Amino acid sequence: MIKNVWLITLFTLREAMARKVFLFFAGISLIALLGLILVFSVVGIDTFVDIANQSGSKGVIREVVNSIQLIIINPLAGLCLLLAIFSSASFVPSMMEKGNIDLLLSKPISRDQLLLGKYFGGILVVFLNILFLVIGIWIIVSLKFAYWNYSFLYVSITITFAFAVLYSIIVLLGVATRGSILGMMIAYFIFILLSPLLYAYFVEFKSVIENDVLKAFLDGLYYIVPKTSELTGIITINLAAGKGVTEYQPVLTSLIFLILAIGFSIYLFRKKDF
Repeated sequence: MIKNVWLITLFTLREAMARKVFLFFAGISLIALLGLILVFSVVGIDTFVDIANQSGSKGVIREVVNSIQLIIINPLAGLCLLLAIFSSASFVPSMMEKGNIDLLLSKPISRDQLLLGKYFGGILVVFLNILFLVIGIWIIVSLKFAYWNYSFLYVSITITFAFAVLYSIIVLLGVATRGSILGMMIAYFIFILLSPLLYAYFVEFKSVIENDVLKAFLDGLYYIVPKTSELTGIITINLAAGKGVTEYQPVLTSLIFLILAIGFSIYLFRKKDF
């Protein structure tokens, strides 16, 4: 089973390369990294680094490096996720097209393995590109400040996990509708609007809402909806700063959502008549 899933995962990666999706992502990341090198070559930072090193202010350099890396990665990660949602939305619907699905199902592979391979293939495409971007930022900033913040590399995991949760929605609706539009729209809605609003409610506004029915509804919605805002926000910041995961609820509830979405996707895919 694992071998078949892995083969479909690699096939999806090759499909992404054939569609130039992988190269498009890599191109954007490369442009961002070259822009960062250009900015660092123009802005005078060497004097600050020398003074901080001579005075033994390693803590100051650590905080500056952490801040700069997060300032750079946050907007780029958001952009990458938006592009990832758009580019991955067609993987499952295209697989289910007449001719493609007939050829795939004629192979010695189960439907479960086929769908899981497509799911992990989409995640692999995004992970490799995010990893390239994160490592590039890490090397450039670390060389400039002579301080290596290894914890920053964990950012690639949290961003990829946020995408994996959103991609489970895309896969589910891709199987259900055989199209990409609905899954893409809902993933965008959750990532851009719903998750940030629910996080703001839970942190800032929950105490001021007096209507018990409304509060119970929003509480239930908060725990059901994937916590992409927290995954790419406070959890990513804490990991990058070496503080670890201080709150596991967003991770666990998002993981449960992911498992249920993929499980239901597999159930629907088994029932499809091809």
